[in-house]
Amino acid sequence: MRQEIAMNRKTNENTPVPFDVVSRKIKESGLGQVGQASIREIVELVNQLEKATGIPFIRMEMGVPGLEPPQVGIEAEIGALRNGVASKYPMIDGIEDIKHEMARFTKLFLNIDVSPGHCIPSAGSMQGSMAAFMVSCRCRKERDRTLFIDPGFPVQKMQHHVLGLKYETFDIYNYRGEKLRDKLKSYLDKGNISTFVYSNPNNPSWICFTEDELKIIGGLATEYDVVVMEDLAYFAMDFREDYGRPGIPPYQPTVARYTDNYVLLVSSSKAFSYAGQRVAMMVISDKLFNRQFNDLKQYFSGNLFGHSIVYGALYSMTAGVGHSAQYGMASLLKAANDGNFDFRNMVKVYGERAEKMKRLFIENGFHIVYDRDVERSLADGFYFTISYPGFTGAELLEKLLYYGIGAITLDITGSERHEGLRACVSMIKDEQLSDLEYRLKVFNEHYS
Repeated sequence: MRQEIAMNRKTNENTPVPFDVVSRKIKESGLGQVGQASIREIVELVNQLEKATGIPFIRMEMGVPGLEPPQVGIEAEIGALRNGVASKYPMIDGIEDIKHEMARFTKLFLNIDVSPGHCIPSAGSMQGSMAAFMVSCRCRKERDRTLFIDPGFPVQKMQHHVLGLKYETFDIYNYRGEKLRDKLKSYLDKGNISTFVYSNPNNPSWICFTEDELKIIGGLATEYDVVVMEDLAYFAMDFREDYGRPGIPPYQPTVARYTDNYVLLVSSSKAFSYAGQRVAMMVISDKLFNRQFNDLKQYFSGNLFGHSIVYGALYSMTAGVGHSAQYGMASLLKAANDGNFDFRNMVKVYGERAEKMKRLFIENGFHIVYDRDVERSLADGFYFTISYPGFTGAELLEKLLYYGIGAITLDITGSERHEGLRACVSMIKDEQLSDLEYRLKVFNEHYS
């Protein structure tokens, strides 16, 4: 039926962005199929289109923070630089201040106890995940692959390709709630899974795991002795709940309450609007940090999990995080821990913007692809997912470029919903919403 609809639709060349310019730039890009392009490739293509036409696009393709960074971090960095830290190498496992505040943050906002020594800054969560993959996927020779609970961040699969690691994947959409248990067991029973990976809230779908689902994941991780990598890039950004009050429930949901086999990745990019400094938190449970795996000796100097992360993986990549950035992040964490910096209130504008943008898409014939969290309506947040009847995601992405709208397909995220696109709200300004409404109306008139 979808193919019949698409065949009966004639491309309209009277588009908000000159049709011939978009067609030429797509051809010049060298992308075989725009819908399979990476996030950065789409960003570059849209940059070229804006430059060639002078028309600002609705930039929904990249998850870049759209808010100003907090002054408390900036001032701490300036002070550290004036005190001469630029001339000194930082310790690989982090300065004392940041490790102390990370442990406090983990207790106050997750209600989890972990030693400061096992809290490690990384150059963004991307470096944290790569370091964790380098170690967790090599602990036991017979467990040679990761299980991605998708959809997810495409670059983590790229990291597997770069490292020569194997992985399995499935789309969570049809396996919410208790169904998740049997689905996970179907992979675990093969005996070759070393690591689970997922984000919560989820990039790109914005689903949020329930406590029952996290209990299932954690319980199976303990039963099958698997490491769970929980990517908390959008910390406390499920705006249906207030997870932003230090030491006061409710706390950010986490698998760490249900297993000791965890590595948590907490980015400063989104929740703290501190993306440019490339600093994040990697929190490893006390038990896992000190565990011995003899197969690690093939790659690292010892067999301890935590030692291999710090003095094997991180040392070989960057030998630590930029000195001043650590002072900035430590200051941000201290302000949040002390109750002087309400980071959740600062970023809740993303949820408000998502609500407005979703309404405009729905009013103009689009559908929300991932729309439920088990029994609850999906939260409004940093991302949402859209489709339009009769188009695959790849077809829709290419068509929308002619209307001055950028996004990415769900295909590259591991989603099985091939009709969908991911939309990010962070770079859209309120004054652009009228442009978005106009362009969507024209699109709907052309293709409804």
